[in-house]
Amino acid sequence: MTNNQPAEEQGIKKPETSEDIQQDMEEGKKEENVYSEEGREKLAEDDEISPEEEGFMEGAEERGKKNCCAECGKLLGEDEENIIEREFEGEVKWFCSEEHAENYAKKHKEEENPARVEE
Repeated sequence: MTNNQPAEEQGIKKPETSEDIQQDMEEGKKEENVYSEEGREKLAEDDEISPEEEGFMEGAEERGKKNCCAECGKLLGEDEENIIEREFEGEVKWFCSEEHAENYAKKHKEEENPARVEE
């Protein structure tokens, strides 16, 4: 049985865009916070955080994504030389070993961009 009602009437919400988030913050519907790019930008714009704090939180957010292997979930160490990076559908993934990077690539073959990411 198919439901021919519009998505909104079915309770299905469209994904929130960056513009939606910014507008909600402007209208007071959403609080600014340092844990989102839009929130950091708004807080810096309003002089509630310094540009240095904005940069620090952005860096902390990015490092948070780099803490675990995308294949096994193992925590990655601080030694950047032992972290394997690969790009899938424009998103960088991190792995604890070349073997795990290859396993992930096999599972997500259609997504992989053969170019390796170099820092």
